[in-house]
Amino acid sequence: MNVLLTGVHGFVGSNLVVSLGREHRLFGLDIVSPEKEGIVKTYSWNDLETGQLPSVDAIIHLAGKAHDTKKRTRAQEYFDINTGLTQKVFDYFLASEARKFIFFSSVKAAADFVVGEVLTEDIIPVPKGPYGESKIAAEKYIQEKLAVSSPAHCGKKVYILRPCMIHGPGNKGNLNLLYQVVKKGLPWPLGDFDNRRSFTSIDNLSYVIEELLARNVVSGIYHMADDEAVSTNELIELMCEELTKLPHIWKINRNLMKGCARVGGFLHLPLNMERLAKLTENYVVSNTKLKQALNIRYMPVRAKEGLRKTIRSFR
Repeated sequence: MNVLLTGVHGFVGSNLVVSLGREHRLFGLDIVSPEKEGIVKTYSWNDLETGQLPSVDAIIHLAGKAHDTKKRTRAQEYFDINTGLTQKVFDYFLASEARKFIFFSSVKAAADFVVGEVLTEDIIPVPKGPYGESKIAAEKYIQEKLAVSSPAHCGKKVYILRPCMIHGPGNKGNLNLLYQVVKKGLPWPLGDFDNRRSFTSIDNLSYVIEELLARNVVSGIYHMADDEAVSTNELIELMCEELTKLPHIWKINRNLMKGCARVGGFLHLPLNMERLAKLTENYVVSNTKLKQALNIRYMPVRAKEGLRKTIRSFR
């Protein structure tokens, strides 16, 4: 297939180029357009607006404004990029001969916090903050456009993926930051919070994209996660195993840590109630609907296996 990937120079895009390049002819669309191994040619957003892109069979829309945990990004930037660019790319898809469209949304479009044991696609989206709000706005635009599209578009397949935290070699996110803390031998004081979180291995994600391109999967919204959830304590233990260090997990009373976080918020210290919640919350995401659509029982890579691969890459 001829496949167009937006955001081709990013972390996910770079990994997909490697996995998809074995079977498909790839074209890029990005704000920068240097030559990239595995890409026939990378086009600019101006080329999209002027209709200078090549004919393709599928479009994978990765480009977007990532969640800025330091809150330095203006709210409008999220909507200009995550919503605005998606609208342009999807309008182009509907007018083109491409048959498949894969949009990378986020679980944050569904919920900032998981109410109950697991997050499923049945939830009524209640995003919190401009990142999730801009992603759900893009989803709604796609769904509304499909609802009023002409019969000529009925043969097209549209997939909205909501991955949770994606990790793999080359990732510079929160896992890397935690690894640096563990590497220095610093103790983890939040061991009394036995939380569970879902992750998405880049290998599992690449597998899903390959299957969506190759097979006649039903259009829809799909949550993306590894099969097993992992606690922060388990994650630290995995990192220590790879570093051949003993884990220093302190199980300080959680009420005491909450008190420290309240004081930290008042004094503008690194540990405050918001950060404590993010570090200790449960965020388990169901991938059942996606596996049923792909007719598989398990993702090819187990959660801890994928995490080990990512941890080793940090060295």
